[in-house]
Amino acid sequence: MQKQDFYQSLTKQAQALTSDESNIVANMANLSALLFTSLEDINWAGFYFVDSPQELVLGPFQGNPACIRIPMGKGVCGTAAQTQQTQLVEDVHAFAGHIACDAASNSEIVIPIFKNGKVFAVLDIDSPSLSRFDNEDKVGLEALVKSFELTLS
Repeated sequence: MQKQDFYQSLTKQAQALTSDESNIVANMANLSALLFTSLEDINWAGFYFVDSPQELVLGPFQGNPACIRIPMGKGVCGTAAQTQQTQLVEDVHAFAGHIACDAASNSEIVIPIFKNGKVFAVLDIDSPSLSRFDNEDKVGLEALVKSFELTLS
């Protein structure tokens, strides 16, 4: 299966899991499980909520225990939330200000999630491999996040 087809199928599965449920935490829990079990070569998939203008707080996830709070603008997650742009990092150890919650992680992608026009949370996915994520992953995961955002209104 081509990557584009894989992400279209994954987005449909995500929509089926979230379309009839209004509880955001329950939906994020299911989405993190779906991503963790569906994506190859990853070691963490989950969410951080914007807890205040200054920091993010850990939300539902799959993988090893994680950092609970991340300052806005720090690390890959804080940068994605502050810039409101997806961060695709081939080597987290070369990322200025990287926060090493799991020393086994080597690459990462973080996608901001918007609610009412503001960043509400971020989706964070880590891999033990360098350069695990590419532009096709970025496009596919952003489409999945866009479909999830429709459930937040």
